[in-house]
Amino acid sequence: MCVAVPGIIKKIENNTAEVDYNGNVVKAHTGIVSVDEGDYVLVHAGMIIQKLNEAEAQKMIDLFGELEELVND
Repeated sequence: MCVAVPGIIKKIENNTAEVDYNGNVVKAHTGIVSVDEGDYVLVHAGMIIQKLNEAEAQKMIDLFGELEELVND
């Protein structure tokens, strides 16, 4: 099973987006989903697979933060 964490697109050049995960920026291919700078996305294997609205993304980010706290206690 794979779990994807939402990231926000900071920059798009050609078919490559720079996706920011809380300060960790990675490159991802934009080929299968129409996205713009500022969009929240899920990435798998270097490919953007889904665009999320901000509320969905924040809910997931908060949930992963809660899970991290449980694991680290």
